[in-house]
This record gives sequence, C-alpha cells and structure tokens, in this order.
Amino acid sequence: MLKYWLWLTELPGLTNQSRLALLHHFGTPEDVFYADAGEILLTEGLSREQAARLENHDLSGVDRILADCQQLNLRILTIQDAEYPGRLKNIYDPPCLLYMRGRLPVMDEEAAVAVVGTRDCTPYGVKSAEQLGYGLTSCGAVVVSGLARGVDAAATRGALRAGGPTVAVVGNGLDVLYPPENRYLYEDVAAAGAILSEYPPGTPPEGRHFPVRNRILSGLSNAVLVVEAPERSGALITAETALEQGRDVFAVPGPIDASTSVGCNRLIRDGAGVAAEAWDILREYEARFPDKLHAEGVRSRPVTLGYQARQKTEAKPVPPSFSLSKNEQGLTDDQIRLLQILTGDPQLVDDLIEKSGIPTRRVLSALTVLELEHLVEQHSGKRYTRTVTPVE
Repeated sequence: MLKYWLWLTELPGLTNQSRLALLHHFGTPEDVFYADAGEILLTEGLSREQAARLENHDLSGVDRILADCQQLNLRILTIQDAEYPGRLKNIYDPPCLLYMRGRLPVMDEEAAVAVVGTRDCTPYGVKSAEQLGYGLTSCGAVVVSGLARGVDAAATRGALRAGGPTVAVVGNGLDVLYPPENRYLYEDVAAAGAILSEYPPGTPPEGRHFPVRNRILSGLSNAVLVVEAPERSGALITAETALEQGRDVFAVPGPIDASTSVGCNRLIRDGAGVAAEAWDILREYEARFPDKLHAEGVRSRPVTLGYQARQKTEAKPVPPSFSLSKNEQGLTDDQIRLLQILTGDPQLVDDLIEKSGIPTRRVLSALTVLELEHLVEQHSGKRYTRTVTPVE
C-alpha cells in the first residue's frame, strides 16, 4: 500500500541507499513496517541508530501527503511499479518513489536527452537551447530538463514548440512553482508530458535538493547535453553524474573568451561530443530507436556558433581557392582531409565518415569549424558541399 511507501521515504534519518537496502532485504515497505528490531538489524549497511528510527510508526504525515496528492491530482510512482522506467531503476541510487504530474512517456522506449546549463545564460545560450530543444523533439526524441530558469527553460520552450512530449524533474514539491516565472511552463509540460519530483507536496526548493535531483535527470536519459556552463556549474555535476551512470555527454561549443562556455569547452576537450544541432546527438541512437528517430526534423542550418563575436565583426571573406600544401588557413589534418573529399555535389555526413575513415565526432567537429570559416556549406538533410577549390 502507498502509505507504507510514504512512511519509509519520509522517515527522517534514513538515506536513499538505506531505504533501498531495506527493500532489497524485506521486499516491500509493509514488511519493513511490521518487521521486528532483530530482523531489521540484519539489513546490510543499516546502523543501529537507523534501525531505531524504524520503530516510529506514526502515519499522520503520510495521511496528509496522500490527501495533498489527491487534491493536486498527483500520482505516486514506486520503484516496484511497472511504469517506473527501467533505465532509471538501473542507476546506482534510484529514487524509491516519484511524485508525478501529467503522463510519463514509456521512457525505456524513447531516445531521451537531458538538456542542462547555467541559469545565468547569455542570448547565445538561450538561442542554442531553444533550437536544440526544438530539433531534438522534431527528430523524435524526448527532452528532459530541470525546468530551472535559463538554459533549462529555453530548451523546454523549444521542445514544447515542436509539439512533442517533454519531461521535467524538479527539486521541490510539485505544488511549489520554482522559479515563479516558469509557472506557465509547468502547466504546459504537465499537459504535454510529465513533471517528476522525489519530494512531497509543499517541499521548498532548497539548494541541497538540486544536486540530488540531477541523478534523475541523467538517469532517465540516454545522453546529457550541456548548452552553457561556467567553470563551476550544476550542469557540470549532471555531466559528471551522467558519465558515472554510463550515459553519453555532449556539449555546445562557445566563444573561448566567454565565461559561460568554459565548462562546455572543457567537456569537449575531454572527449564530450560536439553538438551543433540535434542530429549530432541522435545519430548515435538511430539504430537503437529506428521507429522513433528521423533526420527529417533536423534544421537546415545548425545553431549559429560564435553568435556573440559576430555581433561585433563581420566574418572574413574566403578566397575561391587556396593552397592546402601551404595551409594558409591553419586547418587541421581532419579538416584538410574533408576538404579533399568534398565537392560541389552535396554529400551526407555518413558518406564523409566512411570515405575519410575519421571517427564520427571528429568529422562533426571539423565540419562545424569549416562551416564557421565559410569553407563548406550545409544543405538540408545534413549534406555538405565545398565552397572553395583547394589547390594541392
């Protein structure tokens, strides 16, 4: 019964790991409730102090939570329910239960991408997050966000504009609107998808809740995309958690002198995938979700990188031909190889990967730079042509 689940999860002094250990040992919260002290002490990792706390059988707080959930039309999803995502259940520290508003997609059957970033984002970050949120949803993925101000809110707006379901995970009770300016987003996400929290109604948005919440964001997802993140950012904690969970991490590159892009640029340096558009991420999961993902939703042009810098200066003109042997443009070996393969006829990225023998992420990174330098042009369907004639 739900009242025993709520009793176990709301009992003070227990960690989530100790609750999971009790469930593993006894099977159900009801069995924990009626277990004797000696049996409880046999639970692996449980201290005597924690065992003593389980003697508190007061259910008055539980009844209040159940009444609040009924009034607010919230569902309670336990880790033993069939609807509980297996992807989340398999992380190291899954929540024992989740409060839910709306309707949760069958997450194990969806390509889900958590989009995270700084709250204090720049116009470039807002634009990138909205475009990528829109692109991911248009291509058939489910966007997961923390519904915070800044990057999270922008990605959610983009996903909602594309018309697909989206999922949010918050660090407060589902009746607490935080930040308050996102109240309409709360309503829209609940109508289109679901909002989740492991905290009961009435719980305020305390700072310690958000790092804990991040494991759910990444746990629900196949990949985490960091749009903008300074050197110290909660988004980087989410990225680190994602790696620990075996998830892929992608990042949007930013200007090298922008403090809000330091974290993203370092992630890319350390091996994260470069994401300039949705398909840079979703191509990795196309074979796993062939009936869900489709490249037709990709924008004909990627997110405009270097947005802030180009507000000040015009891009330098590129001559119609130049020498690769002299390499006056300062290109890398990958970029030179791609320019040698490209012609005036549009070629798919997959073909360029096969012809060049260069790994996917390096090809995508090289093409992004070449496009910024106006040496290649991208066409619909993620196809590229060369805009210059290299001379050997």
